[in-house]
Amino acid sequence: MGLWWITVQSPARRMGWLLLLLLLMQCSGTPGQRSPLNDFQTLRGTELQHLLHAEGPRPWQEDVADAEECARRCGPLLDCRAFHYNVSSHGCQLLPWTQDSPHTQLQRSGRCDLFQKKDYVQTCIMDNGVKYRGTVAITTGGLPCQHWSHRFPNDHRYMPTLRNGLEENFCRNPDGDPRGPWCYTTDPAVRFQSCGIKSCREAACIWCNGEDYRGAVDHTESGRECQRWDLQRPHPHPFEPGKFLDKDLDDNYCRNPDGSERPWCYTTDPQVEREFCDLPRCGSETQPRHEATTLNCFRGKGEGYRGTANTTAAGVPCQRWDAQSPHQHRFAPEKYACKDLRENFCRNPDGSEAPWCFTSRPGMRVAFCYQIRRCTDDMRPEDCYHGAGERYRGSISRTRKGILCQRWSAETPHKPQFTPSSAPHAHLEENFCRNPDGDSHGPWCYTTDPGTPFDYCALQPCDDDQPPSILEPPDQVLFEKCGKRVPPLDQHRSKLRVVGGQPGISPWTVSLRNRQGQHFCGGSLVKEQWVLTARQCFSSCHVPLTGYEVWLGTMFQNPQPGDPGLQRVPVAKLVCGPSGSQLVLLKLERPATLNQHVALICLPPERYVVPPETKCEIAGWGETKGM
Repeated sequence: MGLWWITVQSPARRMGWLLLLLLLMQCSGTPGQRSPLNDFQTLRGTELQHLLHAEGPRPWQEDVADAEECARRCGPLLDCRAFHYNVSSHGCQLLPWTQDSPHTQLQRSGRCDLFQKKDYVQTCIMDNGVKYRGTVAITTGGLPCQHWSHRFPNDHRYMPTLRNGLEENFCRNPDGDPRGPWCYTTDPAVRFQSCGIKSCREAACIWCNGEDYRGAVDHTESGRECQRWDLQRPHPHPFEPGKFLDKDLDDNYCRNPDGSERPWCYTTDPQVEREFCDLPRCGSETQPRHEATTLNCFRGKGEGYRGTANTTAAGVPCQRWDAQSPHQHRFAPEKYACKDLRENFCRNPDGSEAPWCFTSRPGMRVAFCYQIRRCTDDMRPEDCYHGAGERYRGSISRTRKGILCQRWSAETPHKPQFTPSSAPHAHLEENFCRNPDGDSHGPWCYTTDPGTPFDYCALQPCDDDQPPSILEPPDQVLFEKCGKRVPPLDQHRSKLRVVGGQPGISPWTVSLRNRQGQHFCGGSLVKEQWVLTARQCFSSCHVPLTGYEVWLGTMFQNPQPGDPGLQRVPVAKLVCGPSGSQLVLLKLERPATLNQHVALICLPPERYVVPPETKCEIAGWGETKGM
């Protein structure tokens, strides 16, 4: 039961209590409200060390529920500016300093994540910068700031405290000046001056559609606060930072991981899932910013391809980008001016793995244009490593997120723990990726991004370094509960089949249907509620699935009403495979019913290597004649 104020309070007083109760409810940490982590900036796998032993952090607090509980403890404390969170032991250590404090150093850590209050580490300001707690101490005119505790050469009335943050001679805004943080200067002729710290909105602009935006705006154009990318509330979503490493889904900052018109975010408002962010444009955007234009081949993912190939790899003509038939889509050329969506040419407007297009066939939505060759200068067979990569001596100098590596001999933007002189055995040359500490995840480097101290490199284990099969020698794999084929039905009804194939029934083969009920791709039932299909069947990893269905239990692409065993199950969720994968998993709204017409496909044991000369089968719908 709640508290009943009406028995003892007048109507006016009751209204006051009601407003207070509503306010308290809004400030509570119930699901669907903002997370206390929204006030922090995260560095994964990082520990902050203080080099003076006289100053020590607070002791570890063990058995906290999660990082949010740490944030809840640190948030209101004026002498807590950051905290370590131990993922394995669920420990929490509150810190009175940040990476910008004197005598501190960031260290790679296999046990800790570092969370720092945004007000202390951001280099831009929100609103008028009243909460700014950074370390800028120079005015727009280049004058050094006077210490707030000093009264000379300019006397003033401000007394430094923990609450007002008037620390050393750092720029602050104690009087709410609309021009932002300022300070008294050390010049007797200039009493005070603005520090010119940019707002977070003005600090970074967007090129093209903003896929490269890495700024610190964390509110939408309507003023709603963004939801953290690493949280699934109030809105569940597929963009987990660990699965989209090249998208830099940091904290709750606006980003564009799906090739939308411009950067956006999920909101902390349970009633509004996602909104665009209001960000300034940089200017002319006729060319891709980072990728050179190619005409006859493509580099990387082909986002800079501007050739005239207009068919899929199978020879199917592409649909025009300015048309909405046979397939409706969001890639209107006028909204994606920098993507050069001319006519029906193959392009890559959403950062997929290669150029692609919508097809002119109603039953096939999208397909990649793999017939376009990769540029010869984009082939790098040496980009792999053996073991943990301790002996890697290649020249790769970018991280898996595409960030340029810092030189090992440099001291900025990050002070390195390993240098050519401290680790001569590691061959720390220029800014090439290396593994001086034997990290089990492979070669890494310090980065040129001030917000990313270090990261693993864009390297893969060499093909001949893969773990062997668990079946040595390869034994025959026997399947008892899956892969059982049903005797064929009337072969005269089997009008659509694979070229050169034979009619038959594979009860694990499913038909994917769009909102109009049209077949557009096939798939395989791997679990009662999961279907495996190809990435090229969907334009992105974040498509609306309302109206999409999986049809099971039929061998016909267009089954008749009396077809025995037909099951129609709506698609509930789409999960893309890891970076570089061409696979997609579809979660069904409910489990399929297994029977004579619907069965699971067989999956081999983990790490199983198919022996040479193994006879394999491919099943699906296809043309009865050549193209």
